[in-house]
Amino acid sequence: MMTVRMRHTKSHTGNRRSQHYLRKVVLFACDKCGESKPSHVVCGNCGFYKERQVVDVLKKLTKKEKKLKEKELAEQEKGQKEMNAEELSKK
Repeated sequence: MMTVRMRHTKSHTGNRRSQHYLRKVVLFACDKCGESKPSHVVCGNCGFYKERQVVDVLKKLTKKEKKLKEKELAEQEKGQKEMNAEELSKK
């Protein structure tokens, strides 16, 4: 029977295994549509990244899906009204 020539200590084994844990996924709200997404990633719902449209989401949709998506985006635009200084100062 063979023996291990250079045995790893418990601390070396533990240090190696400490890298195998699962990291928690941190999600942020999209600036444009409010959907949750990882940071530094293009939003899958609206296709915007850093306030610029990078991906045309409507391009790959069917006619019916495209109509629903446009309606949804229009509702979101209505919901996000500009607030002036007077409204911001009210509590």
